[in-house]
Amino acid sequence: MKIKDVKIFSLNVPLKKEFKTSLRTVKTAAETIIKIETDTGQVGFGEAPPTAVITGDTNQSIRGIIKNKIAPLLIAEEIENIEKIHFLIEESAVNNNSAKAAVEMAVYDLFAQKLRVPLYKILGGYQNKIISDLSISVNSPAEMKEDALQAVKDGYQVLKLKVGKGYQKDLERFRAVRKAVGDQMKIRLDANQGWQPKEAVSIIKTMEAENLNPELIEQPVKAADYEGLKFVRDNVLTPVMADESLFSAQDCLSLLKMQACDLINIKLMKAGGIYNALKINAIAEAYGIEVMLGSMLEAKVSVTAAAHLTAAKKNITRLDLDAPLYLAEDPVVGGMIINGPEISFPNKNGLGIEDIYNLIEVV
Repeated sequence: MKIKDVKIFSLNVPLKKEFKTSLRTVKTAAETIIKIETDTGQVGFGEAPPTAVITGDTNQSIRGIIKNKIAPLLIAEEIENIEKIHFLIEESAVNNNSAKAAVEMAVYDLFAQKLRVPLYKILGGYQNKIISDLSISVNSPAEMKEDALQAVKDGYQVLKLKVGKGYQKDLERFRAVRKAVGDQMKIRLDANQGWQPKEAVSIIKTMEAENLNPELIEQPVKAADYEGLKFVRDNVLTPVMADESLFSAQDCLSLLKMQACDLINIKLMKAGGIYNALKINAIAEAYGIEVMLGSMLEAKVSVTAAAHLTAAKKNITRLDLDAPLYLAEDPVVGGMIINGPEISFPNKNGLGIEDIYNLIEVV
């Protein structure tokens, strides 16, 4: 099976309601979709979202690097040569991780199709059903409470509250949600770099003193502030997770050597694809550090790839792959099966994606 063509498409899907974090507000999922066509007639799918405030990638840069740098290197390559293809993609340019992830997941999709198994079985095959949390946008305490109560009605047992927009407001947000959903609900807080180190320690200690019981605190400080992250981790009891601070295997080694965090969040768009994500997970596992698998605001193609990776590995113990639920419609035929918090996989080869509606080819 040889690569014959790499085609690039745009996909725009409105959200059910605005998605808000401390970094941005999003109203529409505007994605880049990749189709890799082969000489056997099979097609592999990939996806990349533009998340300029985190990865630095825009749709223009994603599409440009794929068209001009990555795609020309892959024509006529054998799909089975995963290692070679990975390094062709990896060495095509520095950074541009989202573009690399989109192309590489399409390659893995085809590789699993050739072997006639779902992708998660190739990557490890640990389990075939996984459970995701549900993220709650940062809003007023009253609105976040209502969103949390709806999540409980929908069967979710783990919530992730987006915070990081005002010291006192964040405490009010958490108090309101905790009171509404009760003490048994697991609640994770994601500040998206919104606090200063000393401020984060003060906030978290207040939460601990009030027995609000956050399961973890994700990325409390600026991405580059490893010392600040370590300061927070060293001065609170609640586990601290690195997200925007960690893109590469090298980042993972640096963070874990200096004991700057208790947990890490891998995202394909930060890591540059499945190959690098596997390396990061292996490093974390060697250090005894558990992993969350997360996503940006993505449609079901790339989230399906992330779900397959999660299902493959025992050390990936937490899942934040709810992004497709925010879309007003699902243009993807096939892929992972979402049933409330539970994600499972059809008995289909590769990613199990059959088609995608409403694509516009980018030439």
